[in-house]
Amino acid sequence: MKKRALGKTGLEIAPLVFGGNVFGWTADETRSFELLDAFVAAGFNAIDTADVYSRWVSGHTGGESETIIGRWLKARPGRREQVLLFTKVGGDMGSGRSLGARWIEEAVEASLKRLETDVIDLYQSHWPDPATPHEETLAAYERLLKAGKVRAIGCSNFSAEQLAASLAAAREHRLPMYQTLQPEYNLVDRASYDGPLRELALREGLGVITYYSLASGFLSGKYRSEADLKQSARGRGVAKYLNPRGLRILDALDAVGGRLDARPAEVALAWLMQRDGVTAPIASATSVEQLGSFAKAAALVLSADDVRALDAASAP
Repeated sequence: MKKRALGKTGLEIAPLVFGGNVFGWTADETRSFELLDAFVAAGFNAIDTADVYSRWVSGHTGGESETIIGRWLKARPGRREQVLLFTKVGGDMGSGRSLGARWIEEAVEASLKRLETDVIDLYQSHWPDPATPHEETLAAYERLLKAGKVRAIGCSNFSAEQLAASLAAAREHRLPMYQTLQPEYNLVDRASYDGPLRELALREGLGVITYYSLASGFLSGKYRSEADLKQSARGRGVAKYLNPRGLRILDALDAVGGRLDARPAEVALAWLMQRDGVTAPIASATSVEQLGSFAKAAALVLSADDVRALDAASAP
């Protein structure tokens, strides 16, 4: 599978990243190992997780996803050289969100231990921390980069203003700059990334990996009425998309998919993969069949007419 440069990080990734939030949550350890094996077998190579996954589950404390990935790597000698590990710091692990230097330096050691590795390929600020100056956070990352504990740094959920301020602080204090961005972005949720943030990412040459790439499953096409919302626990979260615009987008996905013999989710992921300003979408799976769909999405080539139809249907 053809790889893409992840911004200026020096990392090369396949056009889709596995979202590790499911590990230890909706996929137990055995199923997670099966999914990771199939993901690599399909030619993909990047896995995204976070220290806080899956603290939202009753009885969990965070770190469950990283722990499963680490156990998988330990059980598969030689596999570490085949995959890139992306994780995040700064989520609420029980004492609030923080990008303070002391917390980062403590948290990275815990993530390295859980992942059973000596280096994290991409370490990301999970959420902005208005209480901590950008230069403090970036100085902590500089120490980790110099120590060889991380290979590249990025940020997630930053606004255009926050990202611009962090880049300015890096230049002023001669500190490492964020090289990647992880925004929420998909055919129905375009407003927060399209515009100033996307323009900044393009101007700075950032690698961009999008999350909620299928809008919590709405773009799979299985939610088309209020009755459909009862199909899964995620149904409640997609109710907001059941409006004329959301249904128009599904109709466009159906039309393009009909021409390409592809499912709506495959077309929606292909749109992201071909979108200027996106390096690769992040997507999760809980079955090997879904992973087969990821491979098909990566192979799809949307025509200019297909892209125009999807752009028009998803216009604000």
